[in-house]
Amino acid sequence: MSTDTLGIDPLQALRAPRDPACDVFLTGPVFLDIVFTGLDSAPVRGTESWARGMGSSPGGVANMATALARLGLRTSLAAAFGDDHYGEYCWDALEQGEGIDLSMSHTVPGWHSPVTVSMAYEGERTMVSHGHEAPAPTGTAAPTGSPASTGAAAPTGSPSSTGAAAPAPAFPHCPPRARAAIASLAPGRSEPWVAAAARNGAMVFADVGWDETGRWDLDALPDLAHCEAFLPNAEEAMRYTRTDCPRAAAHALAERVPLAVVTLGAEGAYAVDGRTGVAAAVPAIEVEALDPTGAGDVFVAGFVTGTLADWPLADRLAFAGLTAALSVQEFGGSLSAPGWAEVAAWWQLIRTCASQDPAALERYAFLDDLLPTTARAWPLRRAVPTIGFRQ
Repeated sequence: MSTDTLGIDPLQALRAPRDPACDVFLTGPVFLDIVFTGLDSAPVRGTESWARGMGSSPGGVANMATALARLGLRTSLAAAFGDDHYGEYCWDALEQGEGIDLSMSHTVPGWHSPVTVSMAYEGERTMVSHGHEAPAPTGTAAPTGSPASTGAAAPTGSPSSTGAAAPAPAFPHCPPRARAAIASLAPGRSEPWVAAAARNGAMVFADVGWDETGRWDLDALPDLAHCEAFLPNAEEAMRYTRTDCPRAAAHALAERVPLAVVTLGAEGAYAVDGRTGVAAAVPAIEVEALDPTGAGDVFVAGFVTGTLADWPLADRLAFAGLTAALSVQEFGGSLSAPGWAEVAAWWQLIRTCASQDPAALERYAFLDDLLPTTARAWPLRRAVPTIGFRQ
């Protein structure tokens, strides 16, 4: 694996013989991300810009899947992969490199992989994406196995209207039994697999994108009724609840879903447990952000990990914020997702800083029971995968 998990299983104390083999199931489009780094400014029209660095990694839903796997959760992903070299690379990186279960995924003959080029500079990013809708798999079950260059059929479907969110791949509406499932909600759209996952006992965690219709109607999110937790950002939460305060929005959402989590960007996050009335607020960790790509996915992965491990609400928020903060200090999406090695190294470093507020350190004291007494020194060197290199 590209990030050492230190052998930590956050759910070890809770596992039982009849538990599902899968901790988290998710589905969605996988992109090949090509990230240019070391740009001093945004590209200027009519000129050529040279980047000082470049990395390649699986993107799209792979950001979330990688973040979950690196935190020690048994992760199953259903996705379509092209039978080109890009698809082969993404499949191998996820299955062999990250240990993600791809038995629900399938390869589409003659379909090319969606691609996103990201240019990172001054803590911001500019992206250009291209892709076509993946054809549904034939038959009643999605074919499995690693990509093969069959080159049978021409690509079908039209490019995504946004370029960044190709439709999720089709697969049987019977997801594997899992402790949790992660969905991305969209107005007016219902995904049958979400209800099936909930019926099978999975806790469904959901985020949401910008409502292009402008209606901002919670009733237009039918799958919200199946969700254990809803994790919008502050702007989305306030628009959906017609409030002018993120905390008020979280309390309003907690009347519709058992657990409402509102992310506040540089100000951290606020959550309300609708069942108990317990609320928690955790400020963000101040870091030098190099690239925010995938930070939201990493936050969700950290929160899911803490929830499945049955941590207190404040600890879940703190851990989610920490993992997101560690991710923005590296370039790329899935490439930047931290594992337990990064968390341990950060915790070891931060406790040696004389300027640290003892009360702030106490917020992360729960890590002592999770992490080994010794860890690799910070900063850690990361693998930078690039297409074309063979081991």
